[in-house]
Amino acid sequence: MAALLALLSSLLWGTSDFLGGNLSKRYKALAVTGFSQVFGLVFALLAVILTGSFVSPTLEFDGYFVSGVIAGLTGFIGLVSLYTGLATGRMGVVAPIASLSALIPLMIAFIGGERASSVQLLGMAIALSGAFMASGPELKGATFRPVLLGVAAAVFFGLSLTFLWRGSETAPLLTMTSMRVASVTIVILLALYFRTTGGFAARDYPALIFVGIADFLANLTLGIATTKGLVSIAIVLGSLFPIVTAMLAFGILKERLHRIQYAGVVTAVTGVATIALG
Repeated sequence: MAALLALLSSLLWGTSDFLGGNLSKRYKALAVTGFSQVFGLVFALLAVILTGSFVSPTLEFDGYFVSGVIAGLTGFIGLVSLYTGLATGRMGVVAPIASLSALIPLMIAFIGGERASSVQLLGMAIALSGAFMASGPELKGATFRPVLLGVAAAVFFGLSLTFLWRGSETAPLLTMTSMRVASVTIVILLALYFRTTGGFAARDYPALIFVGIADFLANLTLGIATTKGLVSIAIVLGSLFPIVTAMLAFGILKERLHRIQYAGVVTAVTGVATIALG
């Protein structure tokens, strides 16, 4: 169950990143991130109301609210960094670095005492290597700015995943809702400061709505997955989204995949199978 939820998270994240990255080629990455987060919050609030799962937040560090706010702020910065990098730099430079975000919560889980079998550890290493390769790593065009954006995305995504996991131990849905409350608060302040809502055309709203909802559901499914089994396995399987993004770019935009990307897909699948055997 945990593995399937984590893989579903990768599917949703990969799809939302593909659409968000494309929109960021025509609009500011900050605007794309912000507007999609608003739709994510609306969906989150509806989910809380319909499920009747609201619990009053506290300011305790081990509760869902504080963890959710920190995860929302760091995740927002990570998304802006990623979309900006994908829109202005080479995907093969930015995406592979960003895909390494799982290393931060992974190390924290191991330091915290989580133990996986030798076979599972091998599978995690293989799967992460596959995700890195599927992103199409390339040295050509590796200028300072894209590399910096990729590193920023990896660090902030890693921190967001860590606090997402921490908050999910208390209440996954409310943690994700708190994330959206935090990120949308930033969006509103930025919109007031810059006096703009992004200038989106009517035809762009379906994609923005999908990106916002898919990103929210990706967070939620991964958060639930971390409560159903080993956190380390859930984090790794939830980090295979670059494969989905690459395959969508190939299938829809007809972007040519490099040999290393094909090898990455095969490697990642092999890693998932190895984890399952463990």
